[in-house]
Amino acid sequence: MVEEHMFVSGHTACAGCGQALAVKLIFDTLGKEVIVVNATGCLEVFSTGYPNSAWNIPFIHSLFENAAAVASGIEAALKHKGISNVTVISQGGDGSTADIGLQALSGMWERGHNVLSICYDNEAYMNTGIQRSGLTPTNAYTTTSPTGKNWAGNWRPKKNMVEIALAHNCAYVATATVGYIPDLQKKIKKAASIKGPKFLHVLVPCPLGWGHDTDLTYEIAQLAVQTGFFPILEYEYGKLVSVIKPAQIRPVEDYLRLQRRFAHLLKEDNKKELDKIKEFVNNNIIKYNLKS
Repeated sequence: MVEEHMFVSGHTACAGCGQALAVKLIFDTLGKEVIVVNATGCLEVFSTGYPNSAWNIPFIHSLFENAAAVASGIEAALKHKGISNVTVISQGGDGSTADIGLQALSGMWERGHNVLSICYDNEAYMNTGIQRSGLTPTNAYTTTSPTGKNWAGNWRPKKNMVEIALAHNCAYVATATVGYIPDLQKKIKKAASIKGPKFLHVLVPCPLGWGHDTDLTYEIAQLAVQTGFFPILEYEYGKLVSVIKPAQIRPVEDYLRLQRRFAHLLKEDNKKELDKIKEFVNNNIIKYNLKS
């Protein structure tokens, strides 16, 4: 039982926010010996509305692009002072991780800083109006990748941040979702225990941007895994050490139909576009041997 929460009530996240749930789970698991550097985005906005804060641990709001650079400096300062019991976190959404902050993140990983990077992936720039990001799935609707008679949403594939982290020789790289809570808690503990650069990619459903009912966040996060849409992986020092294999692979339509951002794909005249999603999912199933 948690005696004191590190992320507390009073924030202004939307009902059903997967990001708020992930943050609570992660920082209650880590405890007090943590310093957080948070990029601009939803989490920073809804958790630190002046003059209040939902954080019971040191929290630094960086710019959109430089959370990793700030975290690098903190880690170096702690090392210089001989302090080794503090976990330094660099975190943000998909935009600040995969797009705007990728250069600083790459530098931090390449230099080998002992920092845990966390991406709360809600697959678009939700705070500024649901614009597409480098982690928006193919064919998803956003306000900058609209759907219509001649257009089927985001035309680009989702950037593979796991492979980018592995290419930087990160000591620990893993994916997780708020639909598999014990797995998320286990991975955050392991990541904190390993020295060197670490990366945790957490899928966090967004009722506002994804267009789903607020009580479906947990179910949708599970379906992302059970359909092969978002594989749950774990790498240590470049070696794949664990994969969550669903008891049964569900049809990807079970995941898509609960979200308005994919509603156009279930229309008969968009069969070719739905087939692209099915091909992506099948490739994941084969690549990571997801079938039990």
